[in-house]
Amino acid sequence: MAAFEVPLQSEADRTEFLAVLRAAAKAEGMHVDAASREQLESEAKVSPQFEMTVNAAVWRGANDDEAIASAMDQHDHLGQIWITFSKGKDPTLSSRFRERAMHEIMLRWPSTLSLPIMPTGAIPLPRDLVRTPNGYVVNPSEAHKYELGRHE
Repeated sequence: MAAFEVPLQSEADRTEFLAVLRAAAKAEGMHVDAASREQLESEAKVSPQFEMTVNAAVWRGANDDEAIASAMDQHDHLGQIWITFSKGKDPTLSSRFRERAMHEIMLRWPSTLSLPIMPTGAIPLPRDLVRTPNGYVVNPSEAHKYELGRHE
């Protein structure tokens, strides 16, 4: 697994980001499903906790057989899209997709940062992360929440 935070501040950025994901997915025989702006606005009306500017998934198989990646932001990090990649049933295919997508993402949004993946497979809450020049790390005072030992 791998995870990154991509800064998408405008509607144009979000549209371009989804186009990058779709092109990388198509090259590997995958596809992207993404919520429309209307769907996202409707969910946000239900609860502010559901507010997002992007909610997309990359799927292997015509019948959504396997989720390969997920991209979304949430109310506590709007505009900072978290994209996660799974190893999948075919790690070579998943890696190829990830490398293709991240190459294009890093070219367009060079301030993209890596996110830590916890032993459970989760990403820590934004409030428990500390930004470093090389990406985010778990705040040492919050490491106990994520089953981390004294050293990450």
